[in-house]
Amino acid sequence: MTASQQDTPSPGQSPIPNPESRQLFSWPTRIYWEDTDAGGVVYHARYVAFLERARTEWLRALGYGQERLRLQHDLVFAVRAMQLDFLRPAHLDDTLQVGVALTQCKRASLLFAQSIHRDGELLLRAQVKVAALGAGSFRPRGMDDALYDILKALEITEAALLRNDG
Repeated sequence: MTASQQDTPSPGQSPIPNPESRQLFSWPTRIYWEDTDAGGVVYHARYVAFLERARTEWLRALGYGQERLRLQHDLVFAVRAMQLDFLRPAHLDDTLQVGVALTQCKRASLLFAQSIHRDGELLLRAQVKVAALGAGSFRPRGMDDALYDILKALEITEAALLRNDG
C-alpha cells in the first residue's frame, strides 16, 4: 500500500474528522489483556499509546498519514512534552473513545488537548506538545504552508473545548 493509499479515507468515511465539528475528533479503542495488569485494570503507560494512535488517525483523516508526511514532506512529529491527569481506571474489554483537539498551531509545534472517555465518562485528560522535525535530521523545522493552513484552521480554544466536553 502506498503512502497516498494509506491517507485515503475508507468508503463512507469522511476525510474530515467528525464532520459535525471539524475541530473535534474521536477514535475508538477496545481494551485487551495486553493493555492491563493482573487485575484487569489498564496499565498507566498504555494510555500513551492510545493517545498516540488517536493523533495519528486524526492526521490520516486529514489526508496526512505518517508515511506521506515523512516521504513527501520530509516531516515527522515527535512528542516534546505530555501532561496526563488520570481520573478513573479503564478495564479489560472496555470500549473507549480517545478524543483529539488541536488547541495551538505554530509553524514548528502543535499543542493538543486529548481525552479518553468510556460511555461518556471522562477517564483521562491529557495535554500533548508535539514538535515538527525534519524527517532526516530530526531537527526542528516549520511545516509547509499547505499543512500549516489546514491545521491552523482546526485550532479550537480551551473555552470552546470545555463547552463541547460538557
